[in-house]
Amino acid sequence: MESPEQDLLKPEPVPEGEDAAATVTDTLSEEEQENLRKELEKIEDEIQTLNQVLAAKERHLADIKRKLGVTPLAELKQNISKGFQDVASTNVYRRTSETLSHAGQKASAAISTVGSVITKKLEDVKNSPTFKSFEEKVENLKSKVSGTKQPGGDFGEVLNSAANASATEDLTEKDLETQ
Repeated sequence: MESPEQDLLKPEPVPEGEDAAATVTDTLSEEEQENLRKELEKIEDEIQTLNQVLAAKERHLADIKRKLGVTPLAELKQNISKGFQDVASTNVYRRTSETLSHAGQKASAAISTVGSVITKKLEDVKNSPTFKSFEEKVENLKSKVSGTKQPGGDFGEVLNSAANASATEDLTEKDLETQ
């Protein structure tokens, strides 16, 4: 014969839904059910009272904040600031910040190097025989257009004078058309 302790160890099927409520109320006496109903009602009343107290405290809090001039926007700014300070104080943030700083320095150095290389290449092109030949041809063209060759003129001056000559010719043609 089995002992009462062994009966407790046997698994019982757990009823679901309406069957569960029916099973529980069947095992409770009328007095136990009535006590549980009273306790349920008491707890529901306490919850309602606590909700009312909480609502009153929230109104009081809002009133104090209004009197102090604390606006929702100011609170949001303060929360964001505090959150940023919390994040900034973490090791992960500091390590990430240091890594990004080093990356920025390396990128800056790389860009500077690229700029130096481009400048050197442009100087090489300017000093190349092909460019010098082109520059001489432009100077010859300029002297033909203006009628005189200016000694020591550089490429920029040649382009400016050619542009000025073109602008002067355009004005002269417009003046002739209007007459």
